[in-house]
Amino acid sequence: MLLTSSAPAAALDASEIRISGTVQGVGFRPTVWRLAREEGLVGEVLNDGDGVLIRTVGEADAIARLVERIRAEAPILSRIESMHRAPLPSPPAFPDFRIVESVGGENRTRIAADAALCHECRDEVLDTTARRHGYPFTNCTHCGPRFSIVQSVPYDRARTTMSAFPMCEACKAEYTDPADRRFHAQPIACAVCGPRLWVERHDIGEADTAPKPAAEVIAIAAAELRMGRIVALRGLGGFHLVCDATNADAVECLRQRKHRYAKPLAVMARDLDMVARYCSVPPRAAELLTSPEAPIVLLPADGAERLPGAIAPQLDMLGFMLPYTPLHVLLMEALDRPVVMTSANLSSEPQVIDNDEARTKLRDIADVCVMHDRDIANRIDDSVVRFAAGHPRILRRARGYAPGAIPLPNGFDRAPDVLAYGGELKSTFCLIKNGAAVLSQHQGDLEDVATFEDFQKNLRLYTSIYDHKPRLIAADLHPEYLSTKLAHESAENNGHPLERIQHHHAHMASCMAENGLPLDTSPVLGLVLDGLGMGDDGTFWGGELLLGDYGSMRRLASLKPVAMLGGMQAIREPWRSTYAHLREALDWDEFTAEFESLDLHRDLQRKPLAVIDRMLASRLNCPVASSCGRLFDAVAAAMGLCFDHAAYEGQGAMALEAAAGRCLPEDSIGPGYAFSVIAPTTTRIGQLDPTPMWRALLRDLRERTPHPVMAARFHRGLAQGLVDLINTALATLPAPRPDTVVLSGGCLQNAILLEELLLRLSDCGLTALSHKKVPANDGGISLGQAAIAAARHLPVHSRTHSRNGFHSIPQHERSAPCV
Repeated sequence: MLLTSSAPAAALDASEIRISGTVQGVGFRPTVWRLAREEGLVGEVLNDGDGVLIRTVGEADAIARLVERIRAEAPILSRIESMHRAPLPSPPAFPDFRIVESVGGENRTRIAADAALCHECRDEVLDTTARRHGYPFTNCTHCGPRFSIVQSVPYDRARTTMSAFPMCEACKAEYTDPADRRFHAQPIACAVCGPRLWVERHDIGEADTAPKPAAEVIAIAAAELRMGRIVALRGLGGFHLVCDATNADAVECLRQRKHRYAKPLAVMARDLDMVARYCSVPPRAAELLTSPEAPIVLLPADGAERLPGAIAPQLDMLGFMLPYTPLHVLLMEALDRPVVMTSANLSSEPQVIDNDEARTKLRDIADVCVMHDRDIANRIDDSVVRFAAGHPRILRRARGYAPGAIPLPNGFDRAPDVLAYGGELKSTFCLIKNGAAVLSQHQGDLEDVATFEDFQKNLRLYTSIYDHKPRLIAADLHPEYLSTKLAHESAENNGHPLERIQHHHAHMASCMAENGLPLDTSPVLGLVLDGLGMGDDGTFWGGELLLGDYGSMRRLASLKPVAMLGGMQAIREPWRSTYAHLREALDWDEFTAEFESLDLHRDLQRKPLAVIDRMLASRLNCPVASSCGRLFDAVAAAMGLCFDHAAYEGQGAMALEAAAGRCLPEDSIGPGYAFSVIAPTTTRIGQLDPTPMWRALLRDLRERTPHPVMAARFHRGLAQGLVDLINTALATLPAPRPDTVVLSGGCLQNAILLEELLLRLSDCGLTALSHKKVPANDGGISLGQAAIAAARHLPVHSRTHSRNGFHSIPQHERSAPCV
């Protein structure tokens, strides 16, 4: 029996409970309603700008139990960041416990990420007796679109793209029943009142937008796929291009039409059994594939069956995902094979989301378009995850994860509102508000005009839906990054301070923040391995050993700098990096005398070496870089894995890792190719010199050593060389020396290198921290930028540290960085 506020006052307590975090649009209020009624409480629960607010009256012990049960029984998609209970003075006479309308105000809550179709909804879609049988937009409070349809907050139907679809009486009854799992499920719909599908054929110019029965549309799409044609499918966060993954001709046709000639393609399978035909699926991978996040998971392609090599050229991993919307479920149920499911775009442009845009941009790629009329408010790609060293690690953070907040470590609770603009490639931006970081979804490469425009659109969206009013702007040091230019313009126009953050310090801080190192942490070592980033000395860095905290850092050592022949052209043409490294390791005459018989010598001689040599002599367009990424390029090109042109970033490095992964247990690898450590001097930092590695690798090439063995020797040798570099640097520091190393940078997405480093660092008694929830690549640096900028404006950094000869410089004493 429920209590009422007319019970004796002495028997009652009255409390206000404030809950913040990801608590709207996830079934939180009906959960509170159910728990409060079970505890015999009266009162109300509502959404507002701060999250969820509960006002309740009842026995004090019952209210205490309610608080504990909310923590223990919160909905699966919710994330509680804080819960505070305070006395409620002069409570009204609540007749029972109710859910009341949302109220506005400054927004402090979080928008939930889109969630994969739950088991209950999937069963309904496939149940011929259910009201929503075959309906491709079925959802409930436990699944379905969230961020992709939200336009403003609080998160209610009127503020989403579902506002265009008035509910029928049956849906309204579910929506208003607190006991129903669709209570206040904002995207609720059915075939009577919700979004519809239709098909448009490009080959005959048909543009019939009249909705058709879903079963008919699915049948047409499945038939087209079986015939080897390409279908553009409007999904949750954008269009996908779909073809039969078992049909090599269809896959090649898709690559040619999309101009994506080598980069791996994602694949969707009907279920885990279908995935297991092609890949190993360990239990943790199966759990991830079937999770609410439902990312693309990279898996070893070692199943009994094989997909065409064009799916992932040169690689031994396949990126599989399972159907995560009812539309995908229905399509895959109509097929007996996996399909390619890749973002629908041109070249490096952002994914197409609009029907009219699809008619224009996809007409020469797709034979058929499957469209619907539920608008996509916010573009969001599929997330990508791989396993390394026993843990899932996010490579691309998007659908299912973004815009989920990342709690910041102790000490950041009083951080000012910060907006960090990220980098140029794999860009993201990051907002700090109320002690948490909101990291945007993967945006793409800002060099593309459409991506840059989308980046700015999303900036406006996030600042609007989070009521974010930055007091501080953070950006990369590189003056030519479009994100840096945009940040500078914003800071200048709005009078905000601008913090310019060194690229590799941001990588390091991102890993520190993700791993919960507190604001006042003592300096730690940061090993950051990536392609390129502007150093604070104006040169390009990319293989760095740093010592620092959130506020400051200094460079202890690096890979030996090598010329980038032709500047950025060296990234597109890996042979240039090979030639530059060989010129550093041994002169051309020596190389010719000893290794003239190699294919590598012949292939390099066909290049314009005389022009290159003049460039080197005059130092024209040959900036030096301590880049680990370019070292991987150079080795891969020398082995013939990616010599002339790189079709996508990291192609050579991925091919090299795949080659190393093909080593057999009986192969004799040994300790790996040796690197030499050059100790620091009073005028120069320490360096890791690959010269010995090159001589050993060239000898192995001459002796026709199998590529897997060579690739494994390179990985082992590089890992050991980096650990030697760390130990040499530690020996130069006064006691007590740091015992923690944070690992970051795009090269540490390489599972073999990461695992070799973790093993060797542990053997040295060092604690190594690495990325799991935030990308190690440039998709994570905006978090690091935001953390550094906040730290520099918090009281802990008004003092200096003297431990280990390291100094955090107070804000007013820091000079502008050299760029």
